[in-house]
Amino acid sequence: MAPKPAEKPAAHRAVAAAQPVRRKTPTLPPIVASPTDVGRLMNEINQLDEALLQLKLRAGGESVKLPKTSRLMDLTLEHNHLNMLVDADRKLLKRFLELAWEKAPRLHFSFSADPSAAFLEKLVTWLRREIHPHVLVTVGLQPGIGAGCIMRGPSKYFDFSLKQTFINQRQLLVDRLAIAPAEAAK
Repeated sequence: MAPKPAEKPAAHRAVAAAQPVRRKTPTLPPIVASPTDVGRLMNEINQLDEALLQLKLRAGGESVKLPKTSRLMDLTLEHNHLNMLVDADRKLLKRFLELAWEKAPRLHFSFSADPSAAFLEKLVTWLRREIHPHVLVTVGLQPGIGAGCIMRGPSKYFDFSLKQTFINQRQLLVDRLAIAPAEAAK
C-alpha cells in the first residue's frame, strides 16, 4: 500500500490561497446576443467604475449608492464567475467587451415575425458553437418573406425564405398546377 501524501501545512495553503487565480478569457452568455447588448454592458461597467472612483474620493462616513446591475450584467458575471467589486475582474470584463465590440463577427437575421427569446437563445448558442464563440446577432423584421429567414454577413447573403423558395421553384409549381386539372378531369 502506498503511503498517503503529506498534507500541506496551513501556512502553505494560506499562501496558495492568496495567490491571484489566473482567469480564462470571459465568454458571452447566449442572452448577450447583439452589439447593442455588448454596448449596454460596457456602459454599465463604466458607470460602476465611476461610482467606485467617487467612493474612493469621498471622505469617510459619507454613503454612496452603487448603481444597480441589470439582468444582462448579472447573467454575464455569473456565467464567467466574476465579481464587479474586484478591480481585476472589472478590467478583464471591460477589455473583453471592448474586443467583442470591435472584432466579433456580426450576422444580421431577418424574420417575418419577431422571434421568441427562447428561439433566439438557441440560435445564438448554435452559432457560437458552430461558427464563432463570440458571434453577435442582430435581428430585423421583413414581413414580406413569409416564413424562413434571410441571413446577411459582412460579405455573404443567404435567403432561406419561403418567398425565395417559391421563386426558385416557380417552374415546378407551374408544371404541377398544369398537370392537376388534367388528372382531375380523368
